[in-house]
Amino acid sequence: MEYDGTGFHGWQTQKNKPAIQTVLEETILRITGERSKVIGASRTDAGVHAFGQVAAFRTNSSLEPGTIQNALNALLPCDIRILEVADVNDAFHPRFDATKKSYLYIIANQRLSSAFLYRYAWAVQQTLDRADMREAARVLVGTHDFSAFQGAGSSVRNTVREIFSLSIEDVKNIDFMTTRFGVNFIKIRIEANGFLRHMVRNITGTLVEIGRGRIPPDHMQGILTSHNRRLAGPTAPACGLFLEKITYR
Repeated sequence: MEYDGTGFHGWQTQKNKPAIQTVLEETILRITGERSKVIGASRTDAGVHAFGQVAAFRTNSSLEPGTIQNALNALLPCDIRILEVADVNDAFHPRFDATKKSYLYIIANQRLSSAFLYRYAWAVQQTLDRADMREAARVLVGTHDFSAFQGAGSSVRNTVREIFSLSIEDVKNIDFMTTRFGVNFIKIRIEANGFLRHMVRNITGTLVEIGRGRIPPDHMQGILTSHNRRLAGPTAPACGLFLEKITYR
C-alpha cells in the first residue's frame, strides 16, 4: 500500500488519534464483518509517508483478493491506496519475514521552495556540503549498534542493525502533476535489515548538521561508537521521509 502520512499520527493504533492501522481495521470490518488485526511491516511515525508498506490480516471471508482490494480502495480515505492484495501462507509475518527495508528522505536545499512541496520535503536553506555528508555516511554502512540514533521512548533491547547501503544523491528537478520543480533536492536513501525508532530521521539530522559544517565529518565514527543520542544531530522532520520498499526472500 501507499499513503500520505500528513494527516495521520503514524501507523500504529493510538487512543483518540488517527492512525493508518486503525483506519484499515475499521474498513476491513465494514467489508468482512470481522474484527481483524492488521500487522504492518514497518511502524512509520506520525507524518511519515509510504510508497511500499506491506501489511497482513486474517479473515474467514470468501471474498477474492481482487474484490477486497477494490472494496478497500472504495471505502478508504483518498490518502491511503491499496496497490495489491494477495493470499499468503498462514505463517507469513510482514515484519519478521522481511529481509530488507529501504527509506528515502527528501531535502529541498534552497532558500525558497514551492507551496506544493512542504508536505514531502525538508526545506534546508543553508548550502550543504555533500562531500562531507557522503564521507560521514560511509561510516554507518555495515553492522553496528545504532543506539546513538535511536529516538526516545523505544523499548527495543537489541539496537544492532545492518545498513546495506546509504546513498546521498543530488536531484535537480522533480515532476509533480504537469509541473517540474527545478529545486536543488538531496535524496538520502538507506537500506537496512531493520531500523530503530526515528533512526533514519536522526541519521538524516546528523548528516545535515555535518553538511552545514556544525559537526566535522570525522566525528561520525565517535558519535556511532558513543551510543549516546545527545552527541548526534537533531531529528529531521517527518514530512521528508518515505518508506520506499520492503523486501522478502
